[in-house]
Amino acid sequence: MSDYSGGPNPEGHALGDHAMGEALLHKHLPGLAYDHDHDHFDDDGPLEDNPLWIADHVSLNSVGIDIGSSGTQIVFSRVQLRRLGEDMSSRYFVTSRETLFESPVALTPYSGLTRIDEHALGQIIDAAYAQAGMRPEDIDTGAVILTGEALRRENAEAITQVISAKGGDFVCASAGHHMEAMLAAYGSGAASHSSATGERVLNIDIGGGTTKLALIEKGRVVATAAFHVGGRLLVADPDGLITRLEPAGAHLADLAGFHWHLGQRIDRLLLAHLAGWMADAVARAIQTPSVPDVAGLYLTDPLPDLGQIDAMMISGGVAEYVHGREERDFGDLGRLLGTALRQRIAAGVLPWKMLPNAAPIRATALGASEYSIQLSGNTIYVSDAAAMLPRRNLAVVAPDFDCPEIIDPQALAAAIQRHLTDFDLVDGESEFALAFRWRGMPEYSRVAALAEGIIAGLPRSIAEARPIHLVLDGDVARTLGGVLREDYEIASPLLVIDGVVLWDFDFIDLGRVRLPSGTVPVTVKSLVFRADPHAPAVMQSLADQDHHHHHHHDGHSHAHIGE
Repeated sequence: MSDYSGGPNPEGHALGDHAMGEALLHKHLPGLAYDHDHDHFDDDGPLEDNPLWIADHVSLNSVGIDIGSSGTQIVFSRVQLRRLGEDMSSRYFVTSRETLFESPVALTPYSGLTRIDEHALGQIIDAAYAQAGMRPEDIDTGAVILTGEALRRENAEAITQVISAKGGDFVCASAGHHMEAMLAAYGSGAASHSSATGERVLNIDIGGGTTKLALIEKGRVVATAAFHVGGRLLVADPDGLITRLEPAGAHLADLAGFHWHLGQRIDRLLLAHLAGWMADAVARAIQTPSVPDVAGLYLTDPLPDLGQIDAMMISGGVAEYVHGREERDFGDLGRLLGTALRQRIAAGVLPWKMLPNAAPIRATALGASEYSIQLSGNTIYVSDAAAMLPRRNLAVVAPDFDCPEIIDPQALAAAIQRHLTDFDLVDGESEFALAFRWRGMPEYSRVAALAEGIIAGLPRSIAEARPIHLVLDGDVARTLGGVLREDYEIASPLLVIDGVVLWDFDFIDLGRVRLPSGTVPVTVKSLVFRADPHAPAVMQSLADQDHHHHHHHDGHSHAHIGE
């Protein structure tokens, strides 16, 4: 037996000789839960042996599963990550992405009018894994994007269960209208075109149920909106019998002068007439959104004044017909609507130049990249570790607010609330982490102004004492946590972490506090898009070099969505 007391030891010396008076060992009372893990390095080896620690290059297999009202698609990718420079040592960037397998778009299966058939959905996903030659254990990370009908609570819960049974730790992003419009703008390549050329671009994404609009300036999405026109709001069989009629489809038919119901037989010519009316409605909803018959179609506030638009991009399922890439007819309005839109664009009804759209039908997210960061314990403030840790797949929201010299709490509160709306999150209902860029000196008055802005920006969370997660890149977590808790006396459980740069479309996992080091392991996962408008210039040139050296990926090199 070694003698750990630090006293004489006939077998040589003991751990106690090196303890410098610190009590290195501690005991737990039996039967109680403790809110930390121990750094047992023999479990996972010393940090220096950790491949992520050594490697500046990491390769991951990623899957993107995109489930919408009408279409479901699965994309398998291999993502190469690279760590950039000393100052960015904690952050890995995507330098290239190779598509391993892209499933055909399957019609999302329903067992009722609004209930998605999760068993049939599971079979579609299984078939895609089989065709890709992949097993769940081959997948390092993944993203599931739910949009439209898939977002209904009963559907979302059932889908999540099916997917978690497939193994793999998936980020599950529920995209409401605003976020879906943003995802479409990144996925279609409109945002990267705007970033590269400086053009002001309008992305028009026409899907099965809705049309999403995104206004893009210099690669940034500055406004989003959605209205109820889509290609699958009505489905008729070859004999003209209506087999599916969404309430919005019946409403559009009413507006166009047809009073139809489920099971009715109609003439195909009348369907073409309805599609023509819908194509006109798309053009009017974009250009004159206050006109009564189209104002009622909006699901969000309309876009503010469009101003100067240099180009438009049409994406989404109906775009396949607009661009002439799809000939098949699925019995719905998609082909008729796409054809009608193409005629109207040729006639100048939508007066902007149309950009070629290289993206496939579902241009949302192609999976998630993942990498870990160790955080140092002296930069963490946690009020109740047992209640707040561990956490998985917490969505990150990074309000557009670079801390100026004098921080205006009201401006910060407005930026927080605007950004929550953009991501379809609700203060007091959704769980998320707010991420900020800290600039300048950590003076008390500035940290207090930041705290005031956060309190004003999250009134319901504060009033209901819901947990608040804050992440900063500068070294002020301890101070900010103390100010919120002691000076402003907020009752919410509070977790503040610094030294980490996070961006929109990131999700984070937080481990337990580890003793004796006092660190919290943080894993960051980022949604990966086909083209990235915000990659740092150095990463874009790396990606381009990578593209010249490796012809194996699909030519869409990109890095990470961010500043």
